[in-house]
Amino acid sequence: MKATTAAGGGFVGYGPGEKPRWEEYSKCIHCGLCLNACPTYRELGLEMDSPRGRIHQMIQVDRGRLAVAESFVRHIDLCLDCRSCETACPSGVEYGRLVEAARGQIQEYYRRPAAFRLLQRFFLCQILPHPSRLEKLGKLLRFYQRSGAERVVLASGLLKLLPRHVAALAPLAPRMEKPFFTERLGAVVPAEGPRRYRVGFLAGCIASLAFARLNEATVRVLARNGCEVVIPAGQGCCGALQVHSGLRERARELALRNIRVFEDGGFDAIVTNAAGCGSVLKEYPQLFEHEQQAHYTAAQAFSKRMRDVTEFLDEIGLNSSFGRLERRVTYQDSCHLLHAQRIRSAPRNLMAHVPGINLIELKESEICCGSAGIYNVLHPEMASRLLQSKMKRVDESEADWIVTANPGCLLQLSAGVRASSRPERRVMHVIELLDEAYECNSASGRRI
Repeated sequence: MKATTAAGGGFVGYGPGEKPRWEEYSKCIHCGLCLNACPTYRELGLEMDSPRGRIHQMIQVDRGRLAVAESFVRHIDLCLDCRSCETACPSGVEYGRLVEAARGQIQEYYRRPAAFRLLQRFFLCQILPHPSRLEKLGKLLRFYQRSGAERVVLASGLLKLLPRHVAALAPLAPRMEKPFFTERLGAVVPAEGPRRYRVGFLAGCIASLAFARLNEATVRVLARNGCEVVIPAGQGCCGALQVHSGLRERARELALRNIRVFEDGGFDAIVTNAAGCGSVLKEYPQLFEHEQQAHYTAAQAFSKRMRDVTEFLDEIGLNSSFGRLERRVTYQDSCHLLHAQRIRSAPRNLMAHVPGINLIELKESEICCGSAGIYNVLHPEMASRLLQSKMKRVDESEADWIVTANPGCLLQLSAGVRASSRPERRVMHVIELLDEAYECNSASGRRI
């Protein structure tokens, strides 16, 4: 149905372009099994903030009974896009496709406040896709963090004068690590021992600045497992945040750049250590279903080689020359690893190889921690409620270390630990745990 202007503002019906499609939302039988899996429904108990309720609203827009206006936008925005409903759904509804298409319509046809549009365009379109700009901003942020200026600003209360979304960044702002991993772009790291595989490593945009040590650990662990690791120059932002925000055209541009950079490398696999990025990277073909066939075919070839690093290491068989780590550990499932990529066992299998690790299953590990890309900045109240619930479960586990598989989750859980009764707890990626275990073994060899 074509969009028409509604009396109360917004549009009735969907406009031209990508939109939620009948063949996708008609699979929903409204059984309600998604309700308890949905973090926002669990917190609010509102039908319209459940997957079933949001699909109902999408259908009403399609039928011309509901406008793409403030109410619809509010309920769609509040979704974390964690996709836990997909795991619970008996009918195979691909909810991620639906909510991202709905957000594309919102982005195209709903006029948000000017300040929101300015910040969104600045960060997602003018900074993240441009490595040189991102690195300059990272250097400024690193100076701000290390010069003492950050402490002064936080103590002064100046943040209270800023817009809510900007102020929410303060406790969540990633620490800029020196040196940036961007210095490794273009490098080829040889395998330790006989080469078994040649892999391309997609380092990420913000991760190359704020999680540079995690990226280095990832390269080391891959090399110790017989991988020649290529870090192609020219790679960049994967487009995940753009996809989740409805900026479909910008996401396509970023996807094409990465596809072209990695397509002629002769790689056995393309690897990422970020579950949120990996989900979108594997779903690049969805961006080109309505585009030129050549782009769709290239995206399919790319996605077939795409692997989360835990998935890849579990597939190839892990080098278990670990030292002993006597630690009580709990694992928080990253939503886009568990629900979008359907990878549950691999991280646990890898940790089970490390002597001394006592892995305590976290209750409700499948429920989102509240990070969800930049959700914790856009919706800090809901994100805080989810994080508080998560930290209660962590306290019940009595774990020394909290392990996860996504940089965004690392930031969110670290904020939770700092505010908890046990601020000494460590939060780490699965790969960082493996890297530390290798280093504990004196025979593990040189650092890369």
